[in-house]
Amino acid sequence: MTKIYTKTGDLGETGLVGGKRVSKADLRIDLYGEVDELNSRLGMACSYLVKNSKFKSKVDFIHIIQSALFDLGSNLACLESDRDQFKLPQLSAALVSQMELEIDQMEKVLPVLHNFILPGGGQEVSACHLCRTGARNVERKLISFQKSSQEHLPANSLEFMNRLSDFFFVLARFIGHELGEAEIVWKPSPHSP
Repeated sequence: MTKIYTKTGDLGETGLVGGKRVSKADLRIDLYGEVDELNSRLGMACSYLVKNSKFKSKVDFIHIIQSALFDLGSNLACLESDRDQFKLPQLSAALVSQMELEIDQMEKVLPVLHNFILPGGGQEVSACHLCRTGARNVERKLISFQKSSQEHLPANSLEFMNRLSDFFFVLARFIGHELGEAEIVWKPSPHSP
């Protein structure tokens, strides 16, 4: 790219991989926009975590996930019929397995949950919870897009998004544990008559 602005989207349309023009209100554009927003949330989480050297390996792993989100976005920005032609990068089942290993390792040091906990804590923990909820949002929109478009989703995308929200839930707990932050247990409101 030589210029950041092209003026081709000034009338509310954008180009997909392959050149087809679609409305910026298209469900596909909304979906990969949500993937981009999630990726930005991951970047924000990293900006907090990178300040503490004990979380370097977690930041490095999040960078791998961010690249995978770009892979997902590139596939979503392409019609299913064109994906093979452009040889787009794919989400791997190995990355889903790697997230599961990360989750298992973090859970080894965490107390067992007996109650729901409130999202929040310090900036690091709160940022991870925002990543978790952002991942759930993308997962819901992936399913909605699949049902409305009748397209096959990119390989491993649903598994990846489902595991990603699990990863960030456990990462939020792990970061809080490592920083000595107490988890806040959900106390349901009294039942009204």
